[in-house]
Amino acid sequence: MKEANLLKYYFVRYFFLAFALMQVIAAAVLLLRFQDSPKNRFAIFIFFSLAMILISIHFLFFTKVKRVAMSKTKIAVIGSFKVKQYDWDEVKDLKLMPFLNMYSLKIKGKKKRIYFLPVLNTQTLFGLHSDKPDSLKERLS
Repeated sequence: MKEANLLKYYFVRYFFLAFALMQVIAAAVLLLRFQDSPKNRFAIFIFFSLAMILISIHFLFFTKVKRVAMSKTKIAVIGSFKVKQYDWDEVKDLKLMPFLNMYSLKIKGKKKRIYFLPVLNTQTLFGLHSDKPDSLKERLS
């Protein structure tokens, strides 16, 4: 089974959280190091606001990114303590999000979508991506 690079997975998963932490540190340094002026208060407010927005984005969107290993017959969703395996017949919908270079996977009987990274940046998912938009539906039907 093929799986995306772990470094790439953790980078995508925790980028916004790490960037938010840097914003909080910058605001704390401004608060503790420099004199109290309206300009500094405004900068501290901007840094803390940006950090809260980035933390919200992380918890709303990027906690749904999962590690997925694939073969031509099975899909394995790797959780923190367990691995769930599904057949390709159980896949209801699979979409490529080209701007983010991620896939969105919908399993029959599950409410939530699973977002995952492809194995390589340019590799298509086992021949599922083609010029014809109905080829995926034919493959999954």
